[in-house]
Order: sequence, then structure tokens, then C-alpha cells
Amino acid sequence: MFGGAVILLNGLLNSLFHGATVGSTISMVLDIFIVTLLFYYVFMVMQGTRAVQLIKGLLVLVAALSLSGWLQLDALGWLLSQLWSVIILALAVIFQPEIRRALEQIGRSRLYIRPFDAPHTDMKPVHDAVIKAAIEESKHNVGMLVVLEREIGLNNYIENGIQMDCLVSEHALINIFVPNTPLHDGAAIIRGNRIAAAACFLPLSDNPNLSMSFGTRHRSGIGLSEVSDALVVIVSEETGAISVAVDGRIYVNLDELTLRQHIEQHFGARNKGTKQIQARFRRKRERGAQE
Repeated sequence: MFGGAVILLNGLLNSLFHGATVGSTISMVLDIFIVTLLFYYVFMVMQGTRAVQLIKGLLVLVAALSLSGWLQLDALGWLLSQLWSVIILALAVIFQPEIRRALEQIGRSRLYIRPFDAPHTDMKPVHDAVIKAAIEESKHNVGMLVVLEREIGLNNYIENGIQMDCLVSEHALINIFVPNTPLHDGAAIIRGNRIAAAACFLPLSDNPNLSMSFGTRHRSGIGLSEVSDALVVIVSEETGAISVAVDGRIYVNLDELTLRQHIEQHFGARNKGTKQIQARFRRKRERGAQE
């Protein structure tokens, strides 16, 4: 059986490549590779979202349409065929969050560089302040929701909060989340080394696979990480547990060491690469000015 399959595969490959030039063969292989990579990327973006259930529903409709043609069910086939025009238009609306998420991931990829950016802010003091504040709030079971902005701007969420524009410090963050104060509810958003705003409302995640134990604070942190590349630090008001939401995923029950590792993992490599690129362009501009 195995030998027959090999012979069949060889025959198929010979029929495909018979008479083909080297250029056309390379183009065909490249075309197949790109399409495969595209399908894989779409699958990874949609994994763990409601799009998976929607795709299953579409597959059921396709199977029903094929079955109606095979069994010559003309009335059912006509009805299903009329639905397709409506379904195609509805897909853009139904998959809008997933489409936006995919485009944002493409936009944040390193396909471009910004050589004239200002020197990058040293984020270590900021991270230290966030970690110390989270550990302190965790000891006293005080709820906390802190957003660390990265490449995707969060102006639309900053504008719906209370403007702060103050330097990040452990004490400032602790004071923001004092219970029963105007700034306690909502998120504090950090841009660079400054707290841009507090009491900001974030989008809730609609991921059906999330644990029912997650409350509004956790769901809003996950929701923002689904539509941006921000890193969100969450402290539970009920248990004092520290969590991190990033890229649509949440990591729970973190201690000081693991919290620091998550933050450095998502900021360290990017900052190092950005500094290297900016330094390279600065050297080029300096050499050009000297010449």
C-alpha cells in the first residue's frame, strides 16, 4: 500500500512539473508556500475566538448545499444559494474584530522602521514602579489595572479617562487605586515614563473560552490586549492574585519574579532592537553630515 502511494505521488508530481521551466516551478512552489502561510496565519489569528464557531457554522451550510445538490433537493438548494449573497456581506460585519486584529498585527510587524524617532525612554524605572505597586496592592487585596502602552496608540482610551500626565512612581500608582476614590475604577494607562490617564474604560473581551472566574477587571484587560499590543497588569480585588494580559492571553497567579519576566520579555527585546536601529541611523546621519 505504501509503495502504491509513493508511485501515485510521483505520478502526480510528474504531471505537475512535466514541461515546466525552472522559473515556473519556482513560482508555483512560492505560490503554494505563500497560500499555506496565509491560511496558517489566519488560523492562528482566529484560534481561541468566536470566529471558530462561526466557521463551523459556515462549513455546515456548505455541506448542506452540497448535499442538497447531490440529493436533488431543488427547493433547499435554491434557498441556500440565495443566502450566500447575504452571508458574504455579513461576514465583514461578523468577523470585524478578527479582521481588525489581523490588520493590527500586520501593522505592528517589523516591515518598516522609524529612523527619526526620539531616543527611547528608559523603561526600567517604570517597570520597577509598576511591579512594586502591584506587589503592594496584592498584599492588601486592592484591585489594580495598569496598562503599559507599546507601539499601538491608546489615545481613544486615554481620552475617556481622567487626564493625569505625571511621572510614573510606585506611590502614584498606589494612590490612584485607593478604594472608593474617583480614580479607583477603571485603568491607569502609562505612556513612556508618564501616567497619561486614569479611570479609563477598556473594551471587554468576548472570548467564549475565558474562565467564568474572571471578572470585569480581568476581561477588560484581556479585551484591550486583543485589540492592541499593550501589556496589562491586573491585581484581583477578591484574591490579590497578580495577572498579566498580553496578545489576547492572560497569565495568572504571578509572583514578583514571574511578573518581571513577563514585562521584560515583551519590552526588553523590542527596546533593544529599536535602540540598535536608531543608533545605526544616527551614525549614518553623522557620517553624512561630516562628508
